[in-house]
Amino acid sequence: MLLIYCVTICGNLLIILVVSYSRSLHSPMYFFLTQLSFTDILLSTIIVPNMLHVVLYEGSYVSFIGCFIQFYCFLATESLECLILTVMSYDRYIAICNPLHYTSIMTSAHCVQLSISSWMVGFSIICIGILTTSMLYFCGPNIIDHLFCDLVPLLNISCSDTFLVQLEVSLLSILLVIIPSIIIVMSYVNIIITILRIPSRIGRQKAFSTCSSHLIVVSIFYWTLFSVYVFPTRGQSSTISKVLSLLYTVFTPLTNPIIYTLRNKEIRKAIHEKSHKCIIYFNSRENSI
Repeated sequence: MLLIYCVTICGNLLIILVVSYSRSLHSPMYFFLTQLSFTDILLSTIIVPNMLHVVLYEGSYVSFIGCFIQFYCFLATESLECLILTVMSYDRYIAICNPLHYTSIMTSAHCVQLSISSWMVGFSIICIGILTTSMLYFCGPNIIDHLFCDLVPLLNISCSDTFLVQLEVSLLSILLVIIPSIIIVMSYVNIIITILRIPSRIGRQKAFSTCSSHLIVVSIFYWTLFSVYVFPTRGQSSTISKVLSLLYTVFTPLTNPIIYTLRNKEIRKAIHEKSHKCIIYFNSRENSI
């Protein structure tokens, strides 16, 4: 788990640094990619260090406030990732379906506005569900049978009526999961239709290659999210719940930079150029010394 965490942080930091220092990557698509990488770093840092402590000592004590702080940060970061992935699909839709107006629509100011809006919505709407959940009455042995403070384990140990909380979660799921997923599906339906209309085979491959990495990341992320929060299996064992939680808190942040690095020629080229420059720089310093 520690190795996975280190690889996740290094991989996402690598993408942020490469995009920041490569002028060829200063485009809306890579700007949103850095936002996604930063979100993955936040998500892993919120969950994995405390998870390591829980696994090593077969349990851990957490205060009521500390539990809900982790719960809020976790849900807000997950919501932010949903919105960033939606914005990225919108960017690919404009680039492929409306290429002549792409530069006039996806300006730097517009990209910053979309990014700030995603952060504000992700971290503000979640407060509603968090406040309602924190007002529940918890009695008896407050032992959370989970790797971190999550919604279902908290509701399981509550002695209050959780109908209102579950209703709010369903409404928030519509706003932050269902609607973004519909936007993503509609965007990719239009993208695929546009790509199929391209007469050149090379042109179709080039157009699809610009959005294939994002499509894979979206598929992995939303599959795990839907299986846990939107369509949870009744009577699901705690072991299955823990495994699924590892998929969207540990596995997805790990795979995102790997997918984008392996499948994106421009990022691979930029990494190669930067590493080559670093080697030349250090060699020249050694020779001068």
